[in-house]
Amino acid sequence: MNTRFGRAARLFVSTRRGPSRLVDTLELRWTGVRGDCHQGAVRASDARTPWHRRGTNIANTRQISLVSVEECAILADKLGIPDLDPALLGANIATEGLRDLSLLPAGTRLQFPSGATVYVTDQNEPCRKAGRLVGEAHARPDLELLFPTVACGLRGIVGLVESEGRLLVGERFRVIRRLPSPSERVDSNSRALRAV
Repeated sequence: MNTRFGRAARLFVSTRRGPSRLVDTLELRWTGVRGDCHQGAVRASDARTPWHRRGTNIANTRQISLVSVEECAILADKLGIPDLDPALLGANIATEGLRDLSLLPAGTRLQFPSGATVYVTDQNEPCRKAGRLVGEAHARPDLELLFPTVACGLRGIVGLVESEGRLLVGERFRVIRRLPSPSERVDSNSRALRAV
């Protein structure tokens, strides 16, 4: 199995309003990023979870948000702006070295030197809130509505803290791909046998 690595280029603590705050270290706890507005074992259901009545307490599978510097550059180009600051997207970690960060599947783990591990739960779907912040930063109100359509597949990922620890700016982390389930392995073997 080939090992992939990324680098934590910038770290942030996100706030309820406005851009995330730039920091040198992040403390990952079982409940998420210490001091972050998304910290907690539970969260209120919202538009992303339409199978629950809005406001119902559900498990917080969105404790931490990651975006890639490379995907931010692609988005900036598509939006017609000079750059896209990850702080405007409410990110906790801006990575370098993973051009396809948004495509990492659920079940992937990102492990840092301290042992802190982020378990990827989903892609981060683009929203108008981030679009509004980007629009305000670039004096382009039209970006509030444009951002959610342009950012699909480039908005990064969300996850939860699987193992606690400290993250430092600039350190490398290891990408641990999820192993196929037994049924996926059986199905793969069946296809291989049929091909023979």
